[in-house]
Amino acid sequence: MEVDLACAIPNNVGLADKPQLLALLQSFDRQYRDWWAATGPLATRAASVYLRTPIGVNAEGWASYAQRPLSEYRWGVFQTPARADKRVLFGARAGQPVWQDVPDEHRPYLMHHLVIQGDTEPGSVEQARRLAAIAPSLYDLRNLVQFSVEEGRHLWAMVHLLYEYFGAQGRDEAEHLLARRSGDATAPRLLDAFNEPIDDWLSHFLWCFLADRDGKYQLLSVAESAFDPLARSAQFMLTEEAHHMFIGEDGLRRVVERTLQLMRELDRDDIGAAGGIPLATIQRYINQWAPRIHDLFGNDQSRRVAEAFDAGLRSRAHESGFAEHQRLDEPVTIERPTRTGIDQVRLPAREVLNAVARQQWSAEVKVLLTRLNRIIERAGVSFALRLPSERFNRRFGPFAGAAYTPEGEPLNANLDGASGSPFLPTDTDRDLLRAVMQPVLEPGRIAGWIAPPARGINSLPALDYDYVRF
Repeated sequence: MEVDLACAIPNNVGLADKPQLLALLQSFDRQYRDWWAATGPLATRAASVYLRTPIGVNAEGWASYAQRPLSEYRWGVFQTPARADKRVLFGARAGQPVWQDVPDEHRPYLMHHLVIQGDTEPGSVEQARRLAAIAPSLYDLRNLVQFSVEEGRHLWAMVHLLYEYFGAQGRDEAEHLLARRSGDATAPRLLDAFNEPIDDWLSHFLWCFLADRDGKYQLLSVAESAFDPLARSAQFMLTEEAHHMFIGEDGLRRVVERTLQLMRELDRDDIGAAGGIPLATIQRYINQWAPRIHDLFGNDQSRRVAEAFDAGLRSRAHESGFAEHQRLDEPVTIERPTRTGIDQVRLPAREVLNAVARQQWSAEVKVLLTRLNRIIERAGVSFALRLPSERFNRRFGPFAGAAYTPEGEPLNANLDGASGSPFLPTDTDRDLLRAVMQPVLEPGRIAGWIAPPARGINSLPALDYDYVRF
């Protein structure tokens, strides 16, 4: 599984020995670069960026850092090493050898999965495109570009599987991945959340904090799949996904810390006039984005997902850490609205695997918010950031269109529904973010609404380094 960096497409999947596949991927590369020029981070096409790029697939020493012209960047295809003795871990076929090709009976499900997963990756790049023009520092701009090239590489992972294992139909689907556009009226991205505009850095941090954490759970669900090329692709993608979640978690922390600093200096909560972002505004943006991520997990109860588990295709996150991998009889509680209230329904885990994943995600997010709230508490401020209830402001699932507060209570008839409620960003919030988010693109400087990073990239200075050279 040595990485072939001399190949036209950097890879460790043996493309040099598959000339027809390599030629097809080279053709896709030309289309991909046209897409990147049109939708990648704004005004960075001619820039040189200090980027991390894979050179291996091991946990230690798998990537190198260097200043790289974006116009010459090479994406590539990477998978973790195969194991000759690997067996199916879960489902009805547990204990059997994993598959190196796609069984006919599972082709529709696997193609659907690759298309949906593949469609999210360019969607994230397109959503974040405009942020390059209002970056708060060169450090943050560099992280935005790193995020974007890695989302692009994750698109390549799905495209490679479509090309190699699904023939002409897979190639057609791969091309469609570049034809759709986030928010486009006629050819939008397939999942609703990836059509939401991201016009400010607070939203970007929350997207990485919430949506990329959802992405982690989606990748973990196939990282032990019986279709081994998909499992090994997902395992490598998880290596890079960790940085995306860091961008969100650390970015949100830095926003909160600068907010607290301004509150302390000015001795008041309303710091917008001083160029800060109030805690209440941050909470309203959490309320905006969390329901879209709740929607991404799908219906709590899904026969299709249960059948995929039985087939060995999709599991719980960290399936190897569970004791039992076939029956999944242990009960899981889910909510269902009724005319008179809400029922608490207990069903076997196998029937509600989407709910299991959402509950795991929610628990993790709440732990991270608790850490932020400790920072707020230590500053002597009486305020706590909260993840809104899964009932709030939903567009998909049993609570879609229902009126609930972020605490999960029925919405008071005196309020104007979620879209006009005080729970979501207001025009004043959006105007404030537009006003404070002016670009700061010189080494050693940072915008006034966010605290400096605690450390730089790869032991470099946090701010006093030209991570992006125009």
